[in-house]
Amino acid sequence: MSAAVRIASLLPSATEITCALGLEETLVGVSHECDHPPDVVHGLPRLTRSSLAPGLPAREVDAAVSGRLGGGGSLYTLDDRLIEELRPDIIITQEVCPVCAVSLEDVEVLARRLPGPPEVLPLRAGSLDGIHADIRSVAAVAGEEGRGEDLVRRLKERVDRVRSRVRGFRRPRVVALEWLDPPFIGGHWVPEMVEAAGGDDVLGVAGGKSIRVTWEEVLAGRPDAILIIPCGYSRSEAALAIAELGKPPGWEDIPAVREGRVFALDASSHFSRPGPRITDGVEILASALHGSALHGA
Repeated sequence: MSAAVRIASLLPSATEITCALGLEETLVGVSHECDHPPDVVHGLPRLTRSSLAPGLPAREVDAAVSGRLGGGGSLYTLDDRLIEELRPDIIITQEVCPVCAVSLEDVEVLARRLPGPPEVLPLRAGSLDGIHADIRSVAAVAGEEGRGEDLVRRLKERVDRVRSRVRGFRRPRVVALEWLDPPFIGGHWVPEMVEAAGGDDVLGVAGGKSIRVTWEEVLAGRPDAILIIPCGYSRSEAALAIAELGKPPGWEDIPAVREGRVFALDASSHFSRPGPRITDGVEILASALHGSALHGA
């Protein structure tokens, strides 16, 4: 790796990938949402900010997001001047979800104005294999392909171990809620995570987009387990979100609710961000779904 490589990361998963590759010293700036690893991101310049007011209730967040995107607006703004001052060689962004980070078009427009110009690397993960491809891409632009292959191999081995341990177990019916008000079903890599952890995602589509559903559809799925993983929420925030929502009609009739198998999980760390800690999420999910049976396997 050239010592001159300077990376500006505009999304948390890119920052986490860069650090998992052992390339944290290449980072010259990160997004306003980057919080891991804390000892690395603390003190780094913040290159983006959200256009939404903080602390909005879930339904108001959904309405604000729909309004801005529907009107051709953006949810994020770039600090153009700061990025120019930092002189990055590579700017990492994404083109999977307009809600998750600054748009690729905005980044490319900025990059064309900068000296160099810097290379723009858009991450495209929509699946577990896609996450591994993004890891390889980040390693490649830094000239460290070997690190990428090694990290991908280790992550795949961990998921394979989970699959091996849950093989033969009864597979519970699972609904993964990526938002609660209104309810959205997790897509992209989340159904794959459920499968790898020994469950059957009854509403999500592997590799597909997150979809808005009704509570009637959630009830009709008769899930044995419900995952509360609102995008970008911590475990405590997820628990608070379900408490604030109350009990939708028919909630008490869902098998998962009757059996106490509604799991508030750390979406921000382990489900929302397509980076290395998704593998942690598979392990955590297997433990939630299979508990003592898994630990005795």
